[in-house]
Amino acid sequence: VQLVESGGGLVQAGGSLRLSCTASGYDLEDGAIGWFRQAAGKEREGVSCVSGADTRIFYTDFADSVKGRFSISVDYAKNTVYLEMNVLKPEDTAVYYCAVEDRRIGNCGIRGVYDFWGQGTQVTVSS
Repeated sequence: VQLVESGGGLVQAGGSLRLSCTASGYDLEDGAIGWFRQAAGKEREGVSCVSGADTRIFYTDFADSVKGRFSISVDYAKNTVYLEMNVLKPEDTAVYYCAVEDRRIGNCGIRGVYDFWGQGTQVTVSS
C-alpha cells in the first residue's frame, strides 16, 4: 500500500491550498481516509476524515480548528482524496499526512487508529 500526498507549499495567510493523496495497492472504498498534521514541536493531530464509496460520501468529520475552512472530498475513480484548505492561518503550518483505516466503512474518526500512512507534504502559511 502506498499513499502519496501532494499540493503542499508556501502560501500567505488567507490563501488556499488543495492537498491530494493518491493511493496505490489499496482501494479507498475499503476503509476510512484521514488527514492529519504535525507542526514542529507538537503532537500529530487529526484534521479531517471521510468514508464513502463510488460517488457517495457517507460521513465526514473535521477538527474544530478547521471547521468552516477546510473541506474533504474523494474521487474514488481516481483513488484520490483531497483536502481543500481555505482561509489559511499561520497556525495551519505543519506537515500534512493522509492515512487509511482499513475496513472502517460508513463512518470515520479523526482520533482513530489508522493502518497506512503517507510520507507527508509540508504546508507553510506566512503571516
